[in-house]
Amino acid sequence: MNASEFRRRGKEMVDYVADYLEGIEGRQVFPDVDPGYLRPLIPTTAPQEPETFEAIIEDVEKIIMPGAASPACTELETVMMDWLGKMLQLPEAFLAGEAGEGGGVIQGTASEATLVALLAARTKVTRRLQAASPELTQAAIMEKLVAYASDQAHSSVEKAGLIGGVRLKAIPSDGKFAMRASALQEALERDKAAGLIPFFVVATLGTTSCCSFDNLLEVGPICHKEGLWLHVDAAYAGSAFICPEFRHLLNGVEFADSFNFNPHKWLLVNFDCSAMWVKRTDLTGAFRLDPVYLRHSHQDSGLITDYRHWQLPLGRRFRSLKMWFVFRMYGVKGLQAYIRKHVQLSHAFEALVRQDTRFEICAEVILGLVCFRLKGSNKLNEALLESINSAKKIHLVPCSLRDRFVLRFAICSRTVELAHVQLAWEHIQEMAATVLRAQGEEKAEIKN
Repeated sequence: MNASEFRRRGKEMVDYVADYLEGIEGRQVFPDVDPGYLRPLIPTTAPQEPETFEAIIEDVEKIIMPGAASPACTELETVMMDWLGKMLQLPEAFLAGEAGEGGGVIQGTASEATLVALLAARTKVTRRLQAASPELTQAAIMEKLVAYASDQAHSSVEKAGLIGGVRLKAIPSDGKFAMRASALQEALERDKAAGLIPFFVVATLGTTSCCSFDNLLEVGPICHKEGLWLHVDAAYAGSAFICPEFRHLLNGVEFADSFNFNPHKWLLVNFDCSAMWVKRTDLTGAFRLDPVYLRHSHQDSGLITDYRHWQLPLGRRFRSLKMWFVFRMYGVKGLQAYIRKHVQLSHAFEALVRQDTRFEICAEVILGLVCFRLKGSNKLNEALLESINSAKKIHLVPCSLRDRFVLRFAICSRTVELAHVQLAWEHIQEMAATVLRAQGEEKAEIKN
């Protein structure tokens, strides 16, 4: 959709809302559709090819409005999460289907998803231990619980541990910045010998610092054997798994208890939209509360998904509607092409960096992130970053890899082209020349 069409569609939507408000007294206060009405009206999978805006708007009035805001809000989310789960080729255990044990829920952020998973895991292990030993108090169990994540995991994982009141231990990553089985097993054995209770592991697919991938095929079986909740955080990288050539990066997800990624990061869905799949009973059992003012006639019918038991907030937005629009406007093939283009551009930038002997690549380039630096000290690279960001032509965010200050070039704009990447690299080269010249002059002054 170009700017001209966006203006036209935007005006049409304003008219649609205004017409709705003018005619609101003629609409029913409460819908007369029954729970489960929506799924038979929508295909079971996302379209491969793009559809027209007119067709989607027609379906909004025909399919959504009769059940707005409930049950349409709930039922469209269930179907959209199944659409997306099928695009990712997730195991059936994660899909709602007609009457599945799993299912997806849209959280606000990956941080929320990690916290929700941790709290559910904490409840699950506490109930299991108390069932075996009724004399155990919750406090006695809590003080011994231990969660684990790679030393490359996002800071939100550590925050989840703080909020959940459990200790979190960082597992040293390998030479490719990945968590491996041996390091995790060693930590588990050490903590069990000390009388602690391991219960939760976060595996990251596409770390924030360098887009590294924890080894799910190694870590998953250990978690399964030890009875640990395995949460997979693929906040950024998860969007790429809709492409068959990148799906292998998700291998091992069948061992997970919960899986999460953010369509708002790389799948063209506006913020906020964080997709989380989980085994339903483990999650809803942890958060289920039923005060009188929230009870309704269908809550025990098995016909609906009551998302208030799947998340921290009670209120929720109609976030699945924007997923429905994006999936239909682009089609699966359009979304795959978008991901592939970004990956191709990141490799183009990588090639430019490798051609300049002043620079080095610091981590394997797998998706749309390139980690690079000038050969030299951290101070030199800090000066380069400062000069680049101060010029305000492009903006880079750094990271630290094994105590080395590293620059990160992320391909993430919807409209980015090869020409933009080339211009950015030319700018980086110019800034590097200036920084290196200043360093040379500084050394000369010191020598004199």
